[in-house]
Amino acid sequence: MPDLPAKARRAALEALDRDTLASLTRTFDLAVQDRRGASAHVDALMRSRTVEFADLLGELARDDLKAICEALGLDPSGREKELLVKRILAGPNPASADPRASGATVTVVEPPPPGAKLTIDQLEAYLWGAADKLRGKIDSSDYKSFIFGFLFLKRLSDVFEEEAEKLIAAGNGPEVAWEDRDYHRFYVPKRARWSSIQKQATGIGDYLNKACAALEEENSSLEGVLRGIDYNDENKLGHAKERDELLARLVIHFSKVSLRNADLAEPDMLGRAYEYLIERFADDAGKKGGEFYTPRKVVQLIVELLQPKGTDRICDPTVGSGGMLIECARYVERHGGDPRKLTLHGQENNLGTWAICKMNMLLHGLSDARIEKGDTIRNPRLVKDGALEVYDKVIANPPFSLDDWGREAAEADPFGRFRFGLPPKAKGDLAFVQHMVATMGIHSRLAVVMPHGVLFRGAAEGEIRAGFLKEDLVEAVIGLPSNLFYGTGIPAAILVLSKDKPKEKHRKVLFIDASHDFIEGKAQNYLRDEDVEKIARTLHAGADVAGYARIVPLSEIEEAGWTLNISRYVAVEQDEAHVDLGHVLKRLAELETARAEAEEHMRAAMKGLGL
Repeated sequence: MPDLPAKARRAALEALDRDTLASLTRTFDLAVQDRRGASAHVDALMRSRTVEFADLLGELARDDLKAICEALGLDPSGREKELLVKRILAGPNPASADPRASGATVTVVEPPPPGAKLTIDQLEAYLWGAADKLRGKIDSSDYKSFIFGFLFLKRLSDVFEEEAEKLIAAGNGPEVAWEDRDYHRFYVPKRARWSSIQKQATGIGDYLNKACAALEEENSSLEGVLRGIDYNDENKLGHAKERDELLARLVIHFSKVSLRNADLAEPDMLGRAYEYLIERFADDAGKKGGEFYTPRKVVQLIVELLQPKGTDRICDPTVGSGGMLIECARYVERHGGDPRKLTLHGQENNLGTWAICKMNMLLHGLSDARIEKGDTIRNPRLVKDGALEVYDKVIANPPFSLDDWGREAAEADPFGRFRFGLPPKAKGDLAFVQHMVATMGIHSRLAVVMPHGVLFRGAAEGEIRAGFLKEDLVEAVIGLPSNLFYGTGIPAAILVLSKDKPKEKHRKVLFIDASHDFIEGKAQNYLRDEDVEKIARTLHAGADVAGYARIVPLSEIEEAGWTLNISRYVAVEQDEAHVDLGHVLKRLAELETARAEAEEHMRAAMKGLGL
């Protein structure tokens, strides 16, 4: 593209990893002097007179295009590849400062023209534009609750008014249209309607707090969802005048778009946009992002492994923002089922994250999901008639190696969850797994993300692991790449446990080493669609794959001391390395020279000491 300067094209290419660049040079049949280095592929693509830059961008995945946008200081939001390509080809705006240099994020926000429907890309950019108004003023782990609250208030108000106007158009009077609580999915009292919020010039924080309280009082399903957000928090939003100015800007910003169903380009846009915000906030929060968000591809992988069905009872005991439950519903819908027939339960200890999860479920139309507050180990809330609820599928990404997980409560657990043994006081991983096992029915399966340590650590954890294996609960152990999760760079594994293994899987465990299949990002690594598909296909096929997967009999695992260390059972086949003999000989000569010089220095030192 002639309008994009060569410097920008090179910066775009340098944002890609070597494997992606190598794929591009192969696709366009370009000669590369040394295929081992990323720079050689960049040089080949830059030299080419036959490759149009637009065509090159068209070959890239969405994540690659987002990486290029970030490298060029462009807005990386949007789900449509075409939008990202157009943004890249337009190039950086020279009139604006490079956002990387200032530490700011520039989000271009343009509301749709009158009469046009709001697209998902426009909505995502608009919501992230709201976050821009708080970024730098409030810690990134805190400001998400304010944006989520504004989004929820605006959405409920817009839909309420849309429903009321439909009633009036059908011949009902205003007293019915605006006051019929049975008709409205959520009844929005007058003080919580957006038109009332817009009128406030001072004391906006106090007004918003009271509006949220009124909304919860009228709708029992919203109890506790909004009251945890304090719009009058001086420590986070500043003194009264600063607070009013900041909140007024947010009110004006959200007032520019309509979130009525009729004004949205497609259904479930709010749910998808909410997930987009959760992902962006997790990325912004860095280490703290792992407390409420599991990367999307990991979630998709775990759901693909479990294959939920339309009438399943599903639970996530460390539910976070609810992504795993929502993906289960999506999976069922993609396979022709009705997600409304699912039973979706979860529990979350962090009250702020619990509120995010509740909003997430409601915006996805999953209002029947039961999301409880509280500590799953110390105070399990998903109980019925004094016993733990039982599920068909159990799914979770618990906090890694929690050091205060509740051993004191587990020692006298009234539900008998820890029959395999008590985990160490400072490592709660297998406490969560045992809780999950205790909630499994006779035909249930579970999938859980764990740190690798649970696969081989001894003492109490070794005894618990042996107990799982002796009862033939372990179906598969899957090793994932390192640096996939927010908050930790360590590699993780997925344990798949089953109480109803098919006969051909009895007393066997499938080990999968998927640690080498990923795309490298700047801050963390990512699974690709093909990686997810390969792992799921291998699990469901249940067959050996050389250098990747192996079915191991329990007798062999017992001989190995009940370790589940993947590398013990799966030998990764290494590609034959390319050896530059001249380079090796040169390096050997350098090492020999260095050794001789070191010996000479040592002799001189000893001589000086009279030795």
